[in-house]
Amino acid sequence: MLQQVNGHSSVSDAQGGESFREDLQEFLSGEAPLHQLDDLTKVNPVTLETVLRCLQARYMADTFYTNAGCTLVALNPFKPVPQLYSPELMREYHAAPQPQKLKPHIFTVGEQTYRNVKSLIEPVNQSIIVSGESGAGKTWTSRCLMKFYAVVAASPTSWDSHKIAERIEQRILNSNPVMEAFGNACTLRNNNSSRFGKFIQLQLNSAQQMTGAAVQTYLLEKTRVACQASSERNFHIFYQMCKGASADERLQWHLPKGAAFSWLPNSERTLEEDCFEVTREAMLHLGIETPTQNNVFKVLAGLLHLGNIRFADSEDEAQPCQLMDDAKCSVRTSALLLLLPEDPLLETLRIRTIRAGRQQQVFRKPCSRAECDTRRDCLAKLVYSRLFDWLVSVINSSICADPSSWSTFIGLLDVYGFESFPHNSLEQLCINYANEKLQQHFVAHYLRAQQECRLNRPSSAAQLQTRIESALAGRPCLGHNKLSREPSFIVVHYAGPVRYHTAGLVEKNKDPIPPELTRLLQQSQDPVLKVLFPTDPEEKSQEEQGQSRAPVLTVVSKFKASLEQLLQVLHRTTPHYIRCIKPNGQGQAQTFLREEVLSQLEACGLVETIHISAAGFPIRVSHQNFVERYELLRRLRPRTSPGPCSLSLDEGRSEWSPHTEEAALQPLLQDILRTLPALTQAAAIPGDPAEAMPAPVYCGRTKVFMTDSMLELLERGRAQVLEQCARCIQGGWRRHQHRKQERQRRAAVLIQAAVRSWLSRKHIQRLHTAAMVIQRAWQRWRIRMACLASKELDGVEEKHLSQAPHSPSSFPLPQAQTRLLGAIIRLWPLGLVLANAAVGVRGFQRKLVVWACLQLPVGSPSTYTIQTAQQEQAGVMSIRALPQGSIRFHCRKSPLRYADICPEPSPYSVTGFNQILLERHRLSHP
Repeated sequence: MLQQVNGHSSVSDAQGGESFREDLQEFLSGEAPLHQLDDLTKVNPVTLETVLRCLQARYMADTFYTNAGCTLVALNPFKPVPQLYSPELMREYHAAPQPQKLKPHIFTVGEQTYRNVKSLIEPVNQSIIVSGESGAGKTWTSRCLMKFYAVVAASPTSWDSHKIAERIEQRILNSNPVMEAFGNACTLRNNNSSRFGKFIQLQLNSAQQMTGAAVQTYLLEKTRVACQASSERNFHIFYQMCKGASADERLQWHLPKGAAFSWLPNSERTLEEDCFEVTREAMLHLGIETPTQNNVFKVLAGLLHLGNIRFADSEDEAQPCQLMDDAKCSVRTSALLLLLPEDPLLETLRIRTIRAGRQQQVFRKPCSRAECDTRRDCLAKLVYSRLFDWLVSVINSSICADPSSWSTFIGLLDVYGFESFPHNSLEQLCINYANEKLQQHFVAHYLRAQQECRLNRPSSAAQLQTRIESALAGRPCLGHNKLSREPSFIVVHYAGPVRYHTAGLVEKNKDPIPPELTRLLQQSQDPVLKVLFPTDPEEKSQEEQGQSRAPVLTVVSKFKASLEQLLQVLHRTTPHYIRCIKPNGQGQAQTFLREEVLSQLEACGLVETIHISAAGFPIRVSHQNFVERYELLRRLRPRTSPGPCSLSLDEGRSEWSPHTEEAALQPLLQDILRTLPALTQAAAIPGDPAEAMPAPVYCGRTKVFMTDSMLELLERGRAQVLEQCARCIQGGWRRHQHRKQERQRRAAVLIQAAVRSWLSRKHIQRLHTAAMVIQRAWQRWRIRMACLASKELDGVEEKHLSQAPHSPSSFPLPQAQTRLLGAIIRLWPLGLVLANAAVGVRGFQRKLVVWACLQLPVGSPSTYTIQTAQQEQAGVMSIRALPQGSIRFHCRKSPLRYADICPEPSPYSVTGFNQILLERHRLSHP
């Protein structure tokens, strides 16, 4: 009979057995709506049976994630589902406005933590706690979350930051094969069980981009190196070496095929994890070069040979133990691989050194067979634990960012699950203790806070304490089995009772390391062992002088200190929980064993979590932070006199500061809460009365308690106010910009007009100046031409009238006429004028003008014959106008007087400059 859980109904074994034996198809047909429920808080009634049936229906429908209040339940599919973790699905959840409205997924939790780091009411670091039994899928979940953050934490506009994020994510993924090879082993329940805890800290800068990461490990099960339970194996790395090494490497590491090693049980089993090449390639990407890898594997091979050393009891107690016949070769090989002297190695394993007295006298005492085995195992555990810590430090140096380059982080905690084996020792005790502390953290952070949400009176905490004490009365958490002959005790954990055997428990807790073992390893010439065991001169001098050293910490005390440090980090973050459930113990897909799942649901208290989540208020905000964030909502109150703008920037502003006292916050808080009905009505769907009901909000003494729906409503109203404020600011800014642009346009028009006016004036001034210059030059030229013409014509006028016309080719020119012709030729402008005008003269003067126009050479006129018969008949002589009739010129207006008048048809008409000459001739000879 199942016990009643906090007043909820129970189910008998008989009823449970009948429900377990129901046909699957009948179950699915009768409970079809169950697989559509994304949240277990919606099942009714909330019992273990109904929750179990809902999970089974969703699992058989290939829906592996279900919400349970604030917790995500993840069922291990035990089969590859690539479309469930594709990059496209990651981007879909990242780009969704409200990812919680999508189907439950680990990406929903990842996106919620990422958004909380970016913009939260109380911005703090985030953490995701992945818990569950061994083999439930915790490591795979953490790995998928790492890929998700590598995709969303890279800047979409910066390729460099994307490369950084990809490099960090790739290196962390490369660290997984290395850490799994050196820290995972095959157990009874899981073929790839993590034998250490891991807390990965993803470091984000102010822009929420991934800049680095850090890995912190907890409680490596180093005893597995020398002691393995039945049907279990050692760490994966030993089997990878023996199965994946090449022939040369086998020869170098002294690992022949078929060799038997005492510390490699069940080596005939072949697992997926026995992939040596993947481990070596991952180590290479982390910066561990091939020579260093060979040295590491040589050390590991030396530990395997060290495990084959067997001791025999000595007949004389004063003599050290003898070696078995086949152990001598193992001692020699182990010393060769570890680069240790053979005799000191054998002496350290068989003889104990004791220092006693004030003078620190040294005594040498042979060890018994059991002590020799213990010292041998201690040597192997010491070397392996130091090697594992060195690998973690190499990984951190490869991926860790500078402290100044990151401001917030998201933590991923992957710890071993609750364990209960037929034989449980100190390791299981520490593991279960860690799970107890994490469960207590969950209860303290969520369940207790949810219960206190409904307790507003000061006496409520005392009442809760009384209820807890009464519930635990008479149920001791510690007991023992009286019928067992072996010394043991029973601890009643939250997941169930576990029996621990006390044999060897104290020795494991002390974990003594003889100092001669450390001194022996410091003598090694191996490069890796030199790094793992450096020589400390101060410690050596203190040991020789007999000075007291610090007290040696036990395994439990060191683990407890590291766990407390981890819990302090978690307490400073906002935690998110993912509960991994293993559907069956065989790792088979589409197999849902209700008994195993039921035990896990009971162990993690999932039903109680669902009950409190359904009735509680998960959002808790202090009064000061609530007022600071939602004071803007006071602007949404109805206004008595609405103005042209629906929102005033000064409306709702109060004299509030971050240091306002609690009493002064109450009026502001109540004023904000009065706006909630208006927000609810505005968000309600018309015709849906359920949507119009206001979500409950309770105001406590120091905090405001509300549901997720109310938080969403408040954020929607705040976004509305911010949008209105942004619109007012944008409108004012646009008006300012428009006015500024209008003023600039007007100023530009004035400047352009002034410049154009100035340019026009300058142009007109240049034209006027040029016209004046041309006018003066024309007047001077006209006067000069008139004077020249007057002088030249007056000097030859009388001779021209008295002479008869003769042909210039019949006789040479006189000397005076030659000089006149030269003067006319030298004065080319006069010749040009005469050539462009109708000349109405005859005889000698006409010949001179013709020769001047044709630029005839002076002194040889007889070589040229000028036909003047037609010209003499027409009375016109011109180069451009031959006497073939009237010639009308179409050209631009000339500044010369009479230049635009065509010559008359009469052969005796004279115009232009020739007319001026004739007039002057008539005046001088009337």
